[in-house]
Amino acid sequence: HVITALRVKKKNNEYLLPESVDLECVKYCVVYDNNSSTLEILLKDDDDDSDSDGDGKDLVPQAAIEYGRILTRLTHHPVYILKGGYERFSGTYHFLRTQKIIWMPQELDAFQPYPIEIVPGKVFVGNFSQACDPKIQKDLKIKAHVNVSMDTGPFFAGDADKLLHIRIEDSPEAQILPFLRHMCHFIEVLGLCQEVQKQHVSKSGIGEPAAGMGEDYPWRF
Repeated sequence: HVITALRVKKKNNEYLLPESVDLECVKYCVVYDNNSSTLEILLKDDDDDSDSDGDGKDLVPQAAIEYGRILTRLTHHPVYILKGGYERFSGTYHFLRTQKIIWMPQELDAFQPYPIEIVPGKVFVGNFSQACDPKIQKDLKIKAHVNVSMDTGPFFAGDADKLLHIRIEDSPEAQILPFLRHMCHFIEVLGLCQEVQKQHVSKSGIGEPAAGMGEDYPWRF
């Protein structure tokens, strides 16, 4: 189970909607099953004998897709399907899995989001609070910081190889441009420069890994 997720229930072989969630107000709705890896749905035709294997494995929509189709009728925003399902997600983010199913509102409010992942497993962007959280540092295996603020964090103090502190006031007038060359050099020394460049190329233009299913099925993959 993924932390903060709600388990979908079934009655008479039909999926039930979560009673505690106002789907019309939900902005980010993510559905996952065990291991969905594609959004493609093939419809079985009784007159079509092209399925020589006869197992029909790829002809039946997986649970996440079936439920996602139901939710699209009730949400104002796109419904997202988690690629690879729980198996892939929990393998990469094992620290976000749990046996707990029921969450109190206070627990959900206190849950600390993790930094944004820019390059998988290598580069993250977060706020100062996340940069000071020992659990987040341990879970993400953070080995260096670029601190762009006036505050001093608790990690890598005095280690110039692992900490670059750019002291800039948090104001609209602040200028970060003069420091970009220094920051890029610091990242290059860490050996992440090529990884960042590869990620930028793969996410620009035609190669962007996103798929839309049309206006009737506003899903994102």
